[in-house]
Amino acid sequence: MALQLNVITVSTRPGRVGPKVAQWFLEFAKAHRGFEVAAVDLAGFNLPVFDEPKHPRFKDYQHDHTKAWSASVEAADAFVFVTPEYNYSPSPAFVNAVDFLFREWGYKVAGLVTYGGPLGGARAAQMEKLMLTSVKVMTIPEGVSIPLPTHMKDGQFTPSPPIEASAKAMLDELVKWTGALKPLRG
Repeated sequence: MALQLNVITVSTRPGRVGPKVAQWFLEFAKAHRGFEVAAVDLAGFNLPVFDEPKHPRFKDYQHDHTKAWSASVEAADAFVFVTPEYNYSPSPAFVNAVDFLFREWGYKVAGLVTYGGPLGGARAAQMEKLMLTSVKVMTIPEGVSIPLPTHMKDGQFTPSPPIEASAKAMLDELVKWTGALKPLRG
């Protein structure tokens, strides 16, 4: 059975750049051939600020949006979050989406494709790693940091060779960690 990688577009705001970056990474991941790759867009789940009456550890969800989000996360063996940096921090959509669930995250692995200003989302990545670790997601050191001003031309994302090299290194590590953690979920 093939390993499932969900490439998650995190930004939900109008006019977002995330789908363009995510589409590039999705195609790159498919060409890598380490995973069955699925596109997941947080905007499509319409998650409000956490609104479940019971704690996520019970996995007793009342709302359809939570049930759909739970099924998406449950189906994956690994994740790549394509995520912006807002005000030196993770996107509120990222924080909310992680907080909605608990058991579905356990013993899976994640990589981060971050984008933003000159540091390419690196500050957000550090906080996101801490948060994911708290729900038992192993985050790998390899990642992709994209300083958008230098990689957006006429509204299109154009990766440079170092960005592509970073993406390959991250995918190679994701395959190793995903295989290693799979027995823990059995």
